Amino acid sequence: MSRSVPDLRALSDRQRELLSAWLPDVAVKEDMSWGLVETTVLRVAAGGRTLVVKAGGERDHHIAREVRAHREWTGPWLADALDARVDADRVDADRVDADRVGRLVRADVDAKLLVTTYQPGRLVQDDAAAADPDTYEQAGRLLAALHGQLAVEDVGYEARANARSERWLGGPHRIAPGDVARLRTLIRSWPTPPAVVVPTHGDWQARNWLVDDGGTVRVIDLGRADLRPAMSDLDRLASREFRRYPGAEEAFLAGYGHDPREPGAWSRSRVREAIGTACWAYQVGDDAFEAQGHRLVAEALADAGGARPTSP
Repeated sequence: MSRSVPDLRALSDRQRELLSAWLPDVAVKEDMSWGLVETTVLRVAAGGRTLVVKAGGERDHHIAREVRAHREWTGPWLADALDARVDADRVDADRVDADRVGRLVRADVDAKLLVTTYQPGRLVQDDAAAADPDTYEQAGRLLAALHGQLAVEDVGYEARANARSERWLGGPHRIAPGDVARLRTLIRSWPTPPAVVVPTHGDWQARNWLVDDGGTVRVIDLGRADLRPAMSDLDRLASREFRRYPGAEEAFLAGYGHDPREPGAWSRSRVREAIGTACWAYQVGDDAFEAQGHRLVAEALADAGGARPTSP
């Protein structure tokens, strides 16, 4: 049965048709979308369960990544791997309650639609938990479990990452022309050695963690998951949480087990993160995040010995 429900109006006809077939009694309870990109995120009720529906727009390229991550990489975050006390004969609801990430329920990559179980909790970002070292120790352990599943050598990773940064610089942004020239010169001076890549979240920071009343940290939003160097998942933490909260970095590394940042590769990664942040945030209209990107660009150029940046 295909239907056009006002609460689902952001979904395409094909997405609504699939959702109606998968969840005939679906009822939207909350729109949890960020509003910056084409992805629609809904908390829904269906079949006596609370679920999350994610639907991508025409230009979306995140849903396929998220589906792959759920199918291949989230195993260590699910209850049967995290907690040996969960017996195999216990009901599924008990297992879901102990999960650290939503379980994939249904997905259609071509339609850019997926359904997962709902994770309870509050966003760590701007919550008191953001200042709690235990939050970061848990996040470190969770990330180590994700990264530890697979490691392969990628001889082209660095060259592709450099090319991506050059494309950002060639697109719309508000980085000053003089800074763009210095960044291009810097990028073109870098070596491109082989990189060891692992399953990464891609946006590992407090806005993608939940914490419940018992202090348990859970993970959301796998839309940027991909194979990358492990240290790339520390980029955004280093830009925000590690700066803001005393002890956060130390607690995170204690949970992770070691520091994956090799100085040369880390320096290159930080410059790429600065460029991507400033350009992406400008394109989606996130002024605060863009300002963070410009600050990172300024720091990157200063660290590289460039002239004082002129970016806003």
